[in-house]
Amino acid sequence: MAEKPGVIAAIGAVAANGMLGLDNWLPWDIPEELAYFERTVEGAALVIGRATYESMDVVPADSFVVSRNPALSLRPGCRRVATVEAGLRGALATGKPVFVIGGASVYAAAWRYCQVFYLTRIERDFAGDTLFPADIPLAEWRLTDERHACYRERKSGEIVGCRFLRYEQPVPRPVPTAD
Repeated sequence: MAEKPGVIAAIGAVAANGMLGLDNWLPWDIPEELAYFERTVEGAALVIGRATYESMDVVPADSFVVSRNPALSLRPGCRRVATVEAGLRGALATGKPVFVIGGASVYAAAWRYCQVFYLTRIERDFAGDTLFPADIPLAEWRLTDERHACYRERKSGEIVGCRFLRYEQPVPRPVPTAD
Protein backbone atom coordinates (compact mmCIF):
# COMPACT_ATOMS: atom_id res chain seq x y z
CA MET A 1 0.00 0.00 0.00
CA ALA A 2 1.38 3.32 -1.05
CA GLU A 3 -0.44 5.95 1.00
CA LYS A 4 -1.37 6.68 4.62
CA PRO A 5 -4.92 6.65 5.97
CA GLY A 6 -6.74 9.90 5.25
CA VAL A 7 -4.85 10.56 2.02
CA ILE A 8 -6.91 10.60 -1.16
CA ALA A 9 -4.95 9.35 -4.14
CA ALA A 10 -5.83 8.40 -7.70
CA ILE A 11 -4.16 5.78 -9.84
CA GLY A 12 -4.43 5.16 -13.54
CA ALA A 13 -2.58 4.46 -16.75
CA VAL A 14 -2.71 6.21 -20.10
CA ALA A 15 -1.33 5.44 -23.55
CA ALA A 16 0.77 7.95 -25.50
CA ASN A 17 -2.34 8.95 -27.49
CA GLY A 18 -4.40 9.58 -24.34
CA MET A 19 -6.36 6.33 -24.35
CA LEU A 20 -7.10 4.67 -21.02
CA GLY A 21 -9.85 2.23 -21.91
CA LEU A 22 -11.18 -0.16 -24.52
CA ASP A 23 -14.42 -2.12 -24.08
CA ASN A 24 -14.47 -1.31 -20.33
CA TRP A 25 -10.95 -2.63 -19.79
CA LEU A 26 -7.37 -1.64 -20.57
CA PRO A 27 -6.29 -1.32 -24.22
CA TRP A 28 -3.00 -3.10 -23.41
CA ASP A 29 -2.02 -6.31 -21.66
CA ILE A 30 1.06 -5.60 -19.56
CA PRO A 31 0.98 -7.89 -16.51
CA GLU A 32 3.72 -5.98 -14.65
CA GLU A 33 1.80 -2.70 -14.95
CA LEU A 34 -1.38 -4.34 -13.64
CA ALA A 35 0.60 -5.91 -10.78
CA TYR A 36 1.95 -2.43 -9.88
CA PHE A 37 -1.63 -1.15 -9.72
CA GLU A 38 -2.71 -4.05 -7.49
CA ARG A 39 0.25 -3.62 -5.10
CA THR A 40 -0.32 0.12 -4.85
CA VAL A 41 -4.03 -0.06 -3.96
CA GLU A 42 -3.81 -3.14 -1.74
CA GLY A 43 -5.66 -2.59 1.54
CA ALA A 44 -7.17 0.73 0.47
CA ALA A 45 -10.79 1.84 0.19
CA LEU A 46 -11.61 2.36 -3.49
CA VAL A 47 -13.82 4.82 -5.35
CA ILE A 48 -14.83 3.26 -8.67
CA GLY A 49 -17.12 4.07 -11.56
CA ARG A 50 -19.76 1.49 -12.40
CA ALA A 51 -18.24 0.36 -15.71
CA THR A 52 -14.80 -0.04 -14.14
CA TYR A 53 -16.35 -1.98 -11.25
CA GLU A 54 -18.17 -4.30 -13.63
CA SER A 55 -14.93 -5.00 -15.54
CA MET A 56 -13.07 -6.19 -12.44
CA ASP A 57 -12.80 -9.86 -11.49
CA VAL A 58 -11.90 -9.10 -7.88
CA VAL A 59 -13.25 -6.09 -6.00
CA PRO A 60 -12.21 -5.64 -2.37
CA ALA A 61 -14.54 -4.75 0.46
CA ASP A 62 -14.75 -1.03 1.16
CA SER A 63 -15.20 -0.23 -2.53
CA PHE A 64 -17.58 2.64 -3.26
CA VAL A 65 -19.18 2.33 -6.68
CA VAL A 66 -20.44 5.55 -8.26
CA SER A 67 -23.74 4.90 -10.02
CA ARG A 68 -27.09 6.64 -10.41
CA ASN A 69 -28.83 3.25 -10.53
CA PRO A 70 -30.22 2.53 -7.04
CA ALA A 71 -30.94 -1.08 -8.07
CA LEU A 72 -27.32 -1.81 -8.99
CA SER A 73 -26.37 -5.25 -7.66
CA LEU A 74 -23.03 -5.21 -5.86
CA ARG A 75 -20.65 -7.77 -4.41
CA PRO A 76 -20.46 -8.14 -0.61
CA GLY A 77 -18.66 -5.28 1.11
CA CYS A 78 -19.20 -2.85 -1.78
CA ARG A 79 -21.50 0.17 -1.54
CA ARG A 80 -23.27 2.18 -4.21
CA VAL A 81 -22.96 5.95 -4.00
CA ALA A 82 -24.60 8.57 -6.18
CA THR A 83 -21.62 10.92 -6.44
CA VAL A 84 -17.85 10.85 -6.35
CA GLU A 85 -17.97 13.10 -3.29
CA ALA A 86 -20.21 10.63 -1.44
CA GLY A 87 -17.80 7.86 -2.40
CA LEU A 88 -14.83 9.83 -1.09
CA ARG A 89 -16.62 10.58 2.20
CA GLY A 90 -17.49 6.90 2.62
CA ALA A 91 -13.98 5.77 1.75
CA LEU A 92 -12.41 8.26 4.15
CA ALA A 93 -14.74 7.04 6.92
CA THR A 94 -13.18 3.56 6.67
CA GLY A 95 -9.93 4.91 8.12
CA LYS A 96 -8.00 3.38 5.22
CA PRO A 97 -6.03 5.08 2.48
CA VAL A 98 -8.35 6.06 -0.36
CA PHE A 99 -7.74 5.40 -4.05
CA VAL A 100 -9.78 6.65 -6.99
CA ILE A 101 -9.33 4.03 -9.70
CA GLY A 102 -11.47 5.32 -12.58
CA GLY A 103 -12.94 5.43 -15.08
CA ALA A 104 -12.56 8.67 -16.95
CA SER A 105 -15.62 10.48 -15.54
CA VAL A 106 -14.66 9.51 -11.98
CA TYR A 107 -11.11 10.82 -12.48
CA ALA A 108 -12.54 14.04 -13.94
CA ALA A 109 -14.78 14.57 -10.89
CA ALA A 110 -12.30 13.45 -8.22
CA TRP A 111 -8.91 14.92 -9.17
CA ARG A 112 -9.49 18.21 -7.36
CA TYR A 113 -9.77 16.30 -4.04
CA CYS A 114 -6.69 14.11 -4.59
CA GLN A 115 -3.43 14.84 -2.85
CA VAL A 116 -1.57 12.25 -4.94
CA PHE A 117 -1.96 10.90 -8.47
CA TYR A 118 -0.09 7.77 -9.59
CA LEU A 119 -0.04 7.74 -13.36
CA THR A 120 1.61 5.18 -15.58
CA ARG A 121 2.38 6.60 -19.00
CA ILE A 122 2.45 3.78 -21.52
CA GLU A 123 4.89 4.95 -24.22
CA ARG A 124 2.92 3.72 -27.21
CA ASP A 125 -0.35 4.54 -28.90
CA PHE A 126 -3.21 2.09 -28.39
CA ALA A 127 -6.64 1.88 -29.94
CA GLY A 128 -9.34 2.63 -27.42
CA ASP A 129 -12.75 4.11 -26.76
CA THR A 130 -12.06 6.09 -23.57
CA LEU A 131 -9.66 9.00 -23.23
CA PHE A 132 -7.93 10.16 -20.08
CA PRO A 133 -9.56 13.46 -19.04
CA ALA A 134 -7.60 16.28 -20.67
CA ASP A 135 -8.68 18.81 -18.04
CA ILE A 136 -6.71 17.25 -15.15
CA PRO A 137 -3.89 19.79 -14.74
CA LEU A 138 -1.07 17.40 -13.80
CA ALA A 139 1.46 19.87 -15.22
CA GLU A 140 0.62 22.08 -12.23
CA TRP A 141 1.24 19.24 -9.75
CA ARG A 142 4.68 18.42 -8.34
CA LEU A 143 6.30 15.29 -9.78
CA THR A 144 7.73 13.51 -6.72
CA ASP A 145 8.80 10.18 -8.19
CA GLU A 146 9.49 8.72 -11.61
CA ARG A 147 10.59 5.25 -12.62
CA HIS A 148 10.93 3.80 -16.11
CA ALA A 149 10.72 0.16 -17.12
CA CYS A 150 10.13 -1.79 -20.33
CA TYR A 151 7.81 -4.77 -20.53
CA ARG A 152 6.41 -7.05 -23.20
CA GLU A 153 2.85 -6.16 -24.15
CA ARG A 154 1.14 -9.54 -24.56
CA LYS A 155 -1.36 -8.73 -27.34
CA SER A 156 1.28 -7.39 -29.75
CA GLY A 157 4.39 -9.08 -28.38
CA GLU A 158 6.17 -5.71 -28.53
CA ILE A 159 8.38 -4.25 -25.82
CA VAL A 160 6.69 -1.14 -24.43
CA GLY A 161 8.13 1.55 -22.16
CA CYS A 162 6.21 2.44 -19.00
CA ARG A 163 6.87 5.57 -16.96
CA PHE A 164 5.55 5.22 -13.42
CA LEU A 165 4.92 8.75 -12.15
CA ARG A 166 3.81 10.04 -8.75
CA TYR A 167 2.39 13.56 -8.61
CA GLU A 168 1.36 15.62 -5.57
CA GLN A 169 -1.22 18.36 -5.81
CA PRO A 170 -0.11 21.41 -3.82
CA VAL A 171 -3.53 22.26 -2.37
CA PRO A 172 -6.27 19.69 -2.95
CA ARG A 173 -9.81 20.79 -2.24
CA PRO A 174 -11.47 19.43 0.88
CA VAL A 175 -14.25 16.94 0.19
CA PRO A 176 -17.63 18.65 0.76
CA THR A 177 -19.46 17.40 3.84
CA ALA A 178 -22.69 16.96 1.84
CA ASP A 179 -23.71 16.74 -1.83
